[in-house]
Amino acid sequence: MKKEINIFDYANDIMTALGKGVLLTTQAEGTVNSMTIGWGMLGIEWNKPVFVALVRTGRFTKELLDKNPVFTVNIPYGKVNRKAIGFCGTNSGRNVDKIKETGLKLEEASVVDVPVIKDYPLTLECRVIYQQEQNGDKIPDEDKERFYPQDIDSSNTGANKDFHILYHAEIVKAYIIED
Repeated sequence: MKKEINIFDYANDIMTALGKGVLLTTQAEGTVNSMTIGWGMLGIEWNKPVFVALVRTGRFTKELLDKNPVFTVNIPYGKVNRKAIGFCGTNSGRNVDKIKETGLKLEEASVVDVPVIKDYPLTLECRVIYQQEQNGDKIPDEDKERFYPQDIDSSNTGANKDFHILYHAEIVKAYIIED
C-alpha cells in the first residue's frame, strides 16, 4: 500500500537522508538503473513541487534520462538496510545489473513509467521539466578542484572531471510504501 504524503511535511527526512545517500532510479529500453545521489534540492519551481537531481554528464543514468526523462527518488526511511546505497554508488549500470546484484525489490510506480524501490519506502515520482548543464567557469576554484578534478577520468564513480546536469523535476506523486 502507498500512503500519499505532502513532501514538505517530510522535507527534513528527505534532506537528511540525501546527505547520507538515496537512490535515483531510471528506466529506458527495458533497463532499470539505480544510482546513489548525495546532492539534490527540494523546492518549488513554477508553482510546482520539485526535486532537483545532479547527475554527471558521463553517467549511465544520464543516458537513460535522455531517453526517458522521468525518475524516482527512493529514500531510506525507518529501519532499512542501506547496503545497496554503497553498491549503487560504486558501480556503473553500464557494467552490472545493480537491482539483481543488490536484491532490491521493485514495485510499479503510481504515475511514472519507472519502478520504485520497495526497500526504500519514502518515494518521490518525478518528471523532468527543465535541465541545465553546469558552467565550469562559474564554479569557485576550490570547489572545482575538489569535486571536478580534471586529471581523473569520467569512468571514476567518485569525483571526476565531468560536470553535472541539473535535472529539475516536478514531483508528480509522493508516498511511503507500507506493507
